[in-house]
Amino acid sequence: MIPPPPMLTTLRIKNLALVDDLTLELRPGCNVITGETGAGKSIIIGALDLVLGERADRTLIRAGAESCAVEAVFDVAKLRRSLASLLEEHGLEPCEENQLVLKRVFTAAGANRQFVNSSPTTLAMLAAIGEGLVDMHGPHDHQSLLHPAKQLAILDAFGGLQAQVAAFAELVRRRAALEQDKAALIVDEQTYAQQLDLLRHQVHEITTAKLRPDEEAEVEAEHNRASNAARLLELSQSALGALDGEDGSLLNQLGALGRTLQELQRVDASAKPYADAQAQVVVSLRELQLDLSRYAERVDLDPARLAQLEERLNLIHSLKRKYGATLAEVITFGSAAKAKLHSLEQRDSELARLNTALAKLDAELSRAGRDLTAARRKVIPKLTKAVTRQLQDLGFEQSELSVALTTSDSVGNRQSAIGNLKSTGFDSVEFQFAPNPGEPARPLRAIASSGEMARVMLALKTVLAAEDEIPVLVFDEVDANVGGETANAVGDKMRQIARARQVICITHLAPVAAAADTHFVVTKQVRDGRTLSDIQPLRAKQRVDELARMLGGQGEAARKHAEALLAGQ
Repeated sequence: MIPPPPMLTTLRIKNLALVDDLTLELRPGCNVITGETGAGKSIIIGALDLVLGERADRTLIRAGAESCAVEAVFDVAKLRRSLASLLEEHGLEPCEENQLVLKRVFTAAGANRQFVNSSPTTLAMLAAIGEGLVDMHGPHDHQSLLHPAKQLAILDAFGGLQAQVAAFAELVRRRAALEQDKAALIVDEQTYAQQLDLLRHQVHEITTAKLRPDEEAEVEAEHNRASNAARLLELSQSALGALDGEDGSLLNQLGALGRTLQELQRVDASAKPYADAQAQVVVSLRELQLDLSRYAERVDLDPARLAQLEERLNLIHSLKRKYGATLAEVITFGSAAKAKLHSLEQRDSELARLNTALAKLDAELSRAGRDLTAARRKVIPKLTKAVTRQLQDLGFEQSELSVALTTSDSVGNRQSAIGNLKSTGFDSVEFQFAPNPGEPARPLRAIASSGEMARVMLALKTVLAAEDEIPVLVFDEVDANVGGETANAVGDKMRQIARARQVICITHLAPVAAAADTHFVVTKQVRDGRTLSDIQPLRAKQRVDELARMLGGQGEAARKHAEALLAGQ
């Protein structure tokens, strides 16, 4: 079974502005939110901003409350592999039952806390995760499509150039590795000589030590015995005397005991086990006596050997202080130093090899970059044509979207471009928009009108719905300065995008609201002398009432118009 696309399933808001305690259960497809001006629709956007890492404004905390909390729950079944890696990399709790939970709490005192799946995290981490899940399109929100790097990625995705970009990035990675190796060899003669001396000393010191990974414990044990040899000999000889010394020794006493038990056995045969047990004890003590005698013979009172062991331990400890916490690490350090020494001693030939490899790789990069630039130039007219067509549907009848592509080696100095490589190629792009004939195209990020911006974004999203990876799109003020057939077109675009993505749209236009799969209305109420905002999903008849209100009244004409809008979807 194919998992559903990622989506925002639940938004919980507590003590934010006019909201006391609200839970919004969102659904797949196109979700619209409507309501009277001032009812609190913007609070939904503000809550999303907060949980996606935007700066917290303490004045938004509901009067009388000490803190504000926003929690967003995402169904991420389709993202589970890539998201799981990201969470694991940053030490965050994994998603349970394919649910990702982002939470933000801030207090009137200025304290900020944020969580991912109950794991405390940074605001930057919360924002990084949110950027891959939600794209906000409104007058004051960040919009990923405005960043030149994202625009280049969009162009590549639209043209199906990701494999070419990945191949170029791999060449860049390989070149960086070669440059790093080369930089390690290119030093002035004095530094070169110093490095050689140091490496030769390190290699000689570690090699001549002839270390074994498990040697330290053995040397320490032997050193302990050698340094205590006199006491060990004294104790072992005392033990031997106790076993078989003068008349009071254990073996002498056991001999007397044995003679007594033998007499007992002659009188009573049933006492034989006692005599046998005594005999076994004697055998064991004789074995102990033999082992102790051998041990005493091995105790070495050689001061020269003790000095050797102390010298070996001092060497081991000295090497560990310099090169690693364990002998295994010291040995590994020695092997690496030996390899580096060999490379430095062969510097000229190694530099020649690296330069040859770099020249070959530069030729490959130049060819791959040139091919990638050519491919992008072919894709640009197709993208601009498709987006311009969508813009015309949205009321920009004579507007035009263009893509300015700049290549870093445009003056022919490709080698200079290779020296300052980006993994995406030699190109940078800037989406530009000319809303009216005769006006110069300006960068998309320079568009001042939030309504224009939102509709350009909507046009881009419509064209890129299949390629764009961000699963949740939020549109605010998309209907600014829009009416008539353009409003119908906006609603149509919303439904089109919502086939592959979850859309959340705050709108004042009935034709846009009618296009929704799920319709929520925000209302403002006074309860116990306090103003509260609430949001509820609408059933079929309630949708007619709300659309009629948006069309200007509750008369029969407005209701028929509302019913016609819903019937046309």
